[in-house]
Amino acid sequence: MRSSIKRILEIILHLLFWIGVFYVLTSLNSSHIHMRLKTHFSIYRDQFDDQSISPYVYLILGFLAILFYGNIFWVLKKAIRYKNGLLRLAIGGGWFMVVFGANYFLAGPLFNKANPLGDLPPLPTHGPLHTIIRDNISSIQTGPGPREFPKVGMINFMISDWTHLQVIILIIFLSILGISIAYFFLKEWAKSELIQTQLQANQYSTELKFLKSQINPHFLFNTLNNLFSMAQAKGNDELADGISKLSGMMRYMLYDSNAESVSLATEIAYLEECITLNKLRYADDEVTVIFDYPEQNTGVSIAPMLFIPFVENAFKHGVAIGQATTVTISIMYSAQKLVFTCENNNYSTIKKMNMESGGIGLKNVKRRLELLYPGKHQLQITETDEKYIVNLEINLA
Repeated sequence: MRSSIKRILEIILHLLFWIGVFYVLTSLNSSHIHMRLKTHFSIYRDQFDDQSISPYVYLILGFLAILFYGNIFWVLKKAIRYKNGLLRLAIGGGWFMVVFGANYFLAGPLFNKANPLGDLPPLPTHGPLHTIIRDNISSIQTGPGPREFPKVGMINFMISDWTHLQVIILIIFLSILGISIAYFFLKEWAKSELIQTQLQANQYSTELKFLKSQINPHFLFNTLNNLFSMAQAKGNDELADGISKLSGMMRYMLYDSNAESVSLATEIAYLEECITLNKLRYADDEVTVIFDYPEQNTGVSIAPMLFIPFVENAFKHGVAIGQATTVTISIMYSAQKLVFTCENNNYSTIKKMNMESGGIGLKNVKRRLELLYPGKHQLQITETDEKYIVNLEINLA
């Protein structure tokens, strides 16, 4: 409801604005008529009593609207994407010149038709009418020598010539240009403030839920530590190692993953623990994992837990009991470009990742990548009858 009212008010403001612009243009049109009447005195007023709005006024108004809405809906959105200031000015200036030039060549003929230079009859050079006109203008003649009748029609070029009028038209176009730029950035600022407010609200809600959840993890960690001690006491080192890795993974998920970025080495260590725990569910001959990653990865930071959904999916849907399966995982980093690949078998029971399956979900992974690396990532998933391959490229520059 509030959004509808806001939109209606915005439309009303736009209409009032263009009514004001239209009034300025019609006033300009009316002033031309009155000036021409004064040029040839009130004797010829009857020939110009028709002060109807000329078609060129509507055409100018249309080009002003094209300039205004073209800026706020298209040109400025394109221009701000570029970092080069000169390129931005070139885009905006080019658009202005195109609209202004089109107005000059299309509205000019209509203006000349509405303000013809040759429609006024010649002034009389003798008789009573000549005497009246001569007496009216005698006060402006000074200097020695005989007084001559001035050629009144000579000043018509100031008000009836389309070229000389361009100074006024240019000022109007520049004013609309400035208003459109101010309007666009005010709208963008308001939109940015709204997004920031929503993000802060979501962040507060998330932090509150997180604080409430802190009670249970402490109990769970204590329980895992007890199980770890029991497994060691029983001499089951493999179980003890699994419990230890599970405890480390949970600590990473609950605490370390809240940071905006983690080192690549930390993420790789987490993936190794995840692989170890998943292999415990299968016999040694049922699954083979090949995990390649760069040994020298210091100084590289990424968003946490980006790769784990694909690894979990490989074990959950790409490994079958009683079947020999190979899962190949690779991480490569070169020239600030990180490439992650995960390849596993595709059995008849393989399914897409979704929320119901208990994983993070493919849609959620895509959305997270869009938020974290907008325009800097490429995710490609290839599924054949035998293989399921994930290839993710991230530009860390």
